[in-house]
Order: sequence, then C-alpha cells, then structure tokens
Amino acid sequence: MPRTMTEHECQAFLAEPRVGTLSVVADGGRPPLTVPVWYGYEPGGTLSFFTGTQGRRARKTGLLERAGVVSLSVQHGEFPYRYVTVEGTVVGTERRPDADRVLAIVRRYLPEEVAQGIVAAELGRPESESEFVLFTVRPDRWLSFDFADDGG
Repeated sequence: MPRTMTEHECQAFLAEPRVGTLSVVADGGRPPLTVPVWYGYEPGGTLSFFTGTQGRRARKTGLLERAGVVSLSVQHGEFPYRYVTVEGTVVGTERRPDADRVLAIVRRYLPEEVAQGIVAAELGRPESESEFVLFTVRPDRWLSFDFADDGG
C-alpha cells in the first residue's frame, strides 16, 4: 500500500533538483494560478523561488504578494510514484535579489556556465525592463504519497 512519507523523507525529497509546481490563489473568480518553477531548498530550512518578466509586471508576483501563502508540489513521475506538497507562508520578498541567491537556485537545474549567463543577463536589465523577485517560503504543512513500499 502507498504510504505517507515522514517529514524527514519529505525534506530530503524536496531538496532534490526537481521542477516544482507552484499554486497561488487567484483573483477575479479565476482558478488558482499554477505554474512550474525552479526552486531552492535545504532540509530544515525555507524554500525559495523567483519570478521574472520582461517589460511588464508578472501576474504571479502580484498574486503571491496579496495571498502570502502558496502550495508547491514536486513529484517523481515514474514508478514507484512519489510526491511531496508543501503548503507555506511567504516570509520574504526580495526585489532585485543578490545574484548568489538566484544562482543557488539556477545552478540546481543548469550547468554552471549557463546558469551564470542567465542570472547575469536577467539581473543586468534595467529595473524598468524587468521585475525580478525572489520569494522565501516557510514550510507549514507537508503532504506526501509514496508507492515505494507498494511492492509493485
């Protein structure tokens, strides 16, 4: 039978470089905004992710700032299936964040040279052309499912 993972297992799973699916409540009667994100996480700590746009304000940024809470779900999409969803509170919003903080996330997903180039290009834009925001979230609740003990 599938089982719920322990908090320690959830934290270890979330620390792996997976693409997360972020959900935040929407406005105007629309369904929640759900988008893929790169994120950073160390077990026992906060998680972080960034938003960015070119030349206009990101809808995601405004919704995150208004809601102050999010859900982030990550999964292992092959058998044995596993997923972890974190429900959390936004505890930090940093406009034009430090390059090292953004690089810590991007280098989880891309080779170092490519990560450096993307971060330099995005953070090098004039503020009027880009809104780049780093959000920090405190995990409040863990939801999980693990088929590893199912036996096939």
